[in-house]
Amino acid sequence: MNRVTLCISLLFLLALGLSLPGWLDEDVVLPKSETEEAWVPNYQATTMLSTVYNKEGEITHQVYAEKMEHFDLLGFTLFKRPQYTLFSQSGTPWKISANEGTLYDDQRLQFETDVEISGRDKDNLMQRVNSQFVEVNLSDKTMHSDQYVNISGPNYVINSNGFKANLETQQYELFDHVKTVFQPSTGH
Repeated sequence: MNRVTLCISLLFLLALGLSLPGWLDEDVVLPKSETEEAWVPNYQATTMLSTVYNKEGEITHQVYAEKMEHFDLLGFTLFKRPQYTLFSQSGTPWKISANEGTLYDDQRLQFETDVEISGRDKDNLMQRVNSQFVEVNLSDKTMHSDQYVNISGPNYVINSNGFKANLETQQYELFDHVKTVFQPSTGH
């Protein structure tokens, strides 16, 4: 064997040795959440009404939606035109409606576009909240928004750039308060 043949053989073996690990590697498998399958809903419903009860048999919340799509691999459920009623231990139900809603596996519910929250008890200090975004934590029955909100009650209107509320304790906190208009009742 001459030198040229020996050099070519060594180069061939070197190239083969460097590329062999790449040939032996397994194909990369994408997790299911990164595949197109994850974007196909596991189940869908139209004109859906669902009522959830606690262990004592009391209603905790009720949801109606024009359309619902659940994505198990992604961990959320989408709602079109949801109307969500949340019952507190104090007995005061709150109705939340919006154009869109998303329920996450960690019990967070986000409402977007034309969000309206109304208290069903006329004696509540806060009777109506309007915003473009509100997030509700179903576990501890709190809600918050970092967007512009309009809050109204008996004889007043409050405008703020965000708020936080605890529906059980009826405690409310405003972020970056903008304006309050108060009109006392005349009591005729």
